[in-house]
Amino acid sequence: MKFREMNKQEIEASLGTSAQHGLKEEEIKLRQKQHGFNELREGEKQSALMLFLAQFKDFMVLVLLAATLVSGLLGEYIDSIAIIAIILINGFLGFFQERKAEKSLDALKQMAAPQVQILREGNWVKKPSREVVVGDIIKFSSGDRIGADLRIIEAVSLEIEESALTGESVPVTKIAEPLYHSAESIGDEENMAFMGTMVTRGSGVGAVVSIGMDTSMGKIADLLQSAETMATPLQRRLEQLGKILITAALLLTIIVVAIGVLQGQDLYTMFLAGVSLAVAAIPEGLPAIVTVALSLGVQRMIKQNSIVRKLPAVETLGCASVICSDKTGTMTQNKMTVTNLWSGGTSWTVSGTGYEPEGEFYDGEKAVKPQQEKSLQQLLTFGLLCNNSELVDRDGKNILDGDPTEGAMLVAALKAGLTRDKLKKSFTVIKEFPFDSTRKMMSVVVKDDTGKQFVVTKGAPDVLVSHCESVLWDNKLQLLNKDLRHSIQNAVDSLAAQALRTIAVGYKQIGAGTVLLREEEAEKDLTFIGLHGMIDPPRPEVKEAVKECHEAGIKTVMITGDHVATAKAIAKQLGILKGKDKVLDGRALSEMSVQELENVVEDVAVFARVSPEHKLKIVKALQNKGHVVAMTGDGVNDAPAIKSADIGISMGITGTDVAKESSSLILLDDNFATIKSAIKEGRNIYENIRKFIRYLLASNVGEILVMFFAMLLALPLPLVPIQILWVNLVTDGLPALALGLDRPEGDVMKRHPRSPNEGVFSRGLGWKIISRGFLIGLSTLAAFMIVYKNNPEDLVYAQTVAFATLVLAQLIHVFDCRSEKSIFARNPFGNKYLVWAVLSSLLLVLIVIYYPPLQLIFHTVPILAHDWFLIAGLASVPTFLLAGSFLISKSK
Repeated sequence: MKFREMNKQEIEASLGTSAQHGLKEEEIKLRQKQHGFNELREGEKQSALMLFLAQFKDFMVLVLLAATLVSGLLGEYIDSIAIIAIILINGFLGFFQERKAEKSLDALKQMAAPQVQILREGNWVKKPSREVVVGDIIKFSSGDRIGADLRIIEAVSLEIEESALTGESVPVTKIAEPLYHSAESIGDEENMAFMGTMVTRGSGVGAVVSIGMDTSMGKIADLLQSAETMATPLQRRLEQLGKILITAALLLTIIVVAIGVLQGQDLYTMFLAGVSLAVAAIPEGLPAIVTVALSLGVQRMIKQNSIVRKLPAVETLGCASVICSDKTGTMTQNKMTVTNLWSGGTSWTVSGTGYEPEGEFYDGEKAVKPQQEKSLQQLLTFGLLCNNSELVDRDGKNILDGDPTEGAMLVAALKAGLTRDKLKKSFTVIKEFPFDSTRKMMSVVVKDDTGKQFVVTKGAPDVLVSHCESVLWDNKLQLLNKDLRHSIQNAVDSLAAQALRTIAVGYKQIGAGTVLLREEEAEKDLTFIGLHGMIDPPRPEVKEAVKECHEAGIKTVMITGDHVATAKAIAKQLGILKGKDKVLDGRALSEMSVQELENVVEDVAVFARVSPEHKLKIVKALQNKGHVVAMTGDGVNDAPAIKSADIGISMGITGTDVAKESSSLILLDDNFATIKSAIKEGRNIYENIRKFIRYLLASNVGEILVMFFAMLLALPLPLVPIQILWVNLVTDGLPALALGLDRPEGDVMKRHPRSPNEGVFSRGLGWKIISRGFLIGLSTLAAFMIVYKNNPEDLVYAQTVAFATLVLAQLIHVFDCRSEKSIFARNPFGNKYLVWAVLSSLLLVLIVIYYPPLQLIFHTVPILAHDWFLIAGLASVPTFLLAGSFLISKSK
């Protein structure tokens, strides 16, 4: 038997407690010994040292360590120190990010009530929530945070805000009576209260049924600890690249040494040459450049109201194929707003959203003034009289102090020019009958400036109508007959079909001096005035953002704890739900296995009435179908799914600390539309990473092939090891970094997301690297052979020419890498950072060629002026030959 189905006596018997006296001290100690304290336990944590060492398990890091060893063997200690510095910087970055990310559970703990009022041996005492045991009787009132999971046994006008757990945008009315209906989610358990939720109205008493990790909050904490963090697509691609490079490096070393020895070359010399080529094959600057590119992207995103907590998340967002978004507070404003009014057969709509008292009233398409519509004015006036909410100005923004439903009615009245100060001149409230969850109504007794007294009542339409004997129809009082009741019900149904929450308002005049002592006297023989229809409205910019995401091939899925009708209405307004898209609720999800969900998940646009376990299940099903999933949310209930998603996005303003600590990206403005900007930035960052992978590897392939071809042709080595290392240093550094600063191409948000299984060399990148590298190597070898054949005695001069040709070919090639198409597809000088980087690299090469002290170290000699024409001509061939073929194919 479930606790929600038990009456008070059954609850006491089941828990071994007394609602009058509570538990005895001996029993409390025994239960604490058996079940422990009421706290969220942490899983076993890695030590700081082990977490730091784990940063160096990455395959690319192991490749860099191998490169460090090789550089050391060659006596290149500066290179070795630089590579180690890169590795340590990356290691420390990862360490501090992970230490920060694992604060999720600490944030959860902060949501538990620090102290609660407990009934112990007949006395109410304040105790830390940690000391609560199952069976304790706890008292709570407005403003209190619930300290454990409770079965409510007394409730007086009790409402509890549960959005952090359920995603519902309004507080839930709570009762003490048993419930026998099935519950789709914890949001349907009206006689239960849950750890970490907040009492917003009334008071109550409850019996503790679960503590610690057995509570709903505890189950989320357990999910959070067991949730797996997925490797990002970028991390997977870099690992794949690292394996390819280390394999290539080892093979090259073996082949070069073997060929050289077979041709009679000295073994030590060939070993140095082979190792130099192995170093050339490994772009040791790549991880540093990736980190810098991501960091620069992070800086740009901060300006667009996004904070990135984990660097790889920037790129991951760029290849997201599905965004799973919470509704409340993310796509909607989390501010209940009256959008429709009805009275006496007439309907009005109200413009404006949120708590800003700005908006117009319309009868159809025609704007109307409420002061000239008697029934509308009366509906708004009485809605404001029977209302305790206030708007408070904080830093120029209106903040609601009170119930969201009453706040919506208050703002609607303010839009009509009604204020409390004005009403106080005409009406005085002399008695109030507070809202009660059993009555589902609230009433006030007011006196106007002529001495007349009225009862004003608001509440659930079906309940209030049953207390009415007349209705205000066409500004006249009419007896409430069957036809008029039917008309009122049609109006309620019409508003409900738009997913609007409806509140009815009624009144009656009573004799001057009449004193009403009970609700039953006040709330009978009323006159029905009309209805307020309200909803938590969508953010105005979200619809356009959803549309742009769709154009970018990204599906937006709404996941909410709210009711199906509300979710469907909002999803249709935002363009999320259309055509043959399906809607699934929590009950259907519970009955499905992950595999069954996988079969339909791509057809579902809206998931409603879901629990934290459901959100996690949805994310996993989408990931199993090959999607890169972004999960947005703000509540505690979103945290496990946020952590498990490929990229978790939390809200910076309304988001709980738990959600923020679990996420990779925080939206400072809580704006779904900001995600679109982040996606654009993420896509551009990845494209830039592809650019410098293309540039670095094509350059390295050119270096390898010039040496390899020379050996096959039994020629002397065109480059000495120190020159190869200098080429890497000069060309791999600043130009590659400048590519990471490139602006996005115009069609970046018109392309479909990349497949998460896309290889490093996909979309023709492998061919571009091989073809450009082949031509760079061939041009360099041609320059060497021409000069060497003309003057075989001066090998050093020929090697210097080859050295200069190789560098210049790479520096011209870097401009080609700015576009997937050709050097002519974009303005080659559009990236000013790249221009300066190339000029700086060229200057460094000229220094080692013409500065005498460095000539001895780098085995160079000054190049004659006429040979620079040969160098420039051959260095241009790789880029302009392929660019020419592109232009010819385009013209056809």
